[in-house]
Amino acid sequence: MSDTREIHGRGAASNPGNRFERAHYDVSDSDEPGESFSADTVLLKDATRSIIAYNDSPDVGFDASINPYRGCEHGCIYCFARPNHEYLGFSAGLDFETKILVKEQAPELLRRELMLPSWKPQPLAISGVTDAFQPVERRLKLTRRCLEILAEFRNPVVIITKNELVTRDIDLLSELARHDAALVFISVTSLRGELARTLEPRASQPQRRLAAIEALATAGIPVGVLVAPVIPGLTDHEMPGILAASRGAGAVTAGYVPLRLPFGLAPLFEEWLTIHAPLQKEKILNRVREIRGGKLNDPNFGTRLRGEGEYAGHLRKLFEMACRKSGLNASRPKLSTEAFRRPGSQMSLFG
Repeated sequence: MSDTREIHGRGAASNPGNRFERAHYDVSDSDEPGESFSADTVLLKDATRSIIAYNDSPDVGFDASINPYRGCEHGCIYCFARPNHEYLGFSAGLDFETKILVKEQAPELLRRELMLPSWKPQPLAISGVTDAFQPVERRLKLTRRCLEILAEFRNPVVIITKNELVTRDIDLLSELARHDAALVFISVTSLRGELARTLEPRASQPQRRLAAIEALATAGIPVGVLVAPVIPGLTDHEMPGILAASRGAGAVTAGYVPLRLPFGLAPLFEEWLTIHAPLQKEKILNRVREIRGGKLNDPNFGTRLRGEGEYAGHLRKLFEMACRKSGLNASRPKLSTEAFRRPGSQMSLFG
């Protein structure tokens, strides 16, 4: 990569080539007159004809998910979903956080698919890849409209987000929670505000996420915390503090995922380290390699979400000890499909 510099309000500092494309021209750091990269967010129409995505990964805790958006304006530099943007012809860099594809028909598609006799009631994950509560959702409200439909059908939902905007929908989540059909995870990477501003520039600040946990818990909605990702050598030492603070705010369950750097994400993260943590760069990368079999990424099921080796074992023990000390995971919330109903069906008259 060429010499790069921080772009205010963005996580990536460049727009590296797409691994599927032979030709690439990057003007993000060009000094030529009239050639510059716009860091403004651009919304593009996604004309998808289906909304429920299925996976058969043995280490993912859900089989079906929905998301009205592709790409994410939060701009988290470590996001494992960045390389997915390359399938759309874009870069995993600045394109991922500035070119957001919007599924305008997401609510209508969701209703249609839940009405199908072939739909087997099961928990639907929201934000399994990119964050469905990213800034554009405040205006478009597509995620809220999807939640309205899930509440109408009483289909259980698991939400993963790092945006306090999720508290806007406490009314719908409370209704689902009455039927054991809602669980929200708030992702917290660091409690240090300044670090969060560079790691995840447009996500809610850490204290706002803790406030979101408290608001959800107060409303009777089961809420957990994800310490994700744990960045060895940079944020790993914060794990006990994050878990304790989250428990104090009302979280009842927790999880963690060590940093993984698939495909073009690795050079983007290295670039971020060069700009924001040059003195720690080699220590951090070496720690990542230590838990990833000598590489910066391990794609294998079973180890990709936990890592392997001595240092990965240290992280696991640190997490387990902190959970025991704070009382997290003493009992895990369980979701139920028993209240599921299809609006207009005969049985709904008695539901």
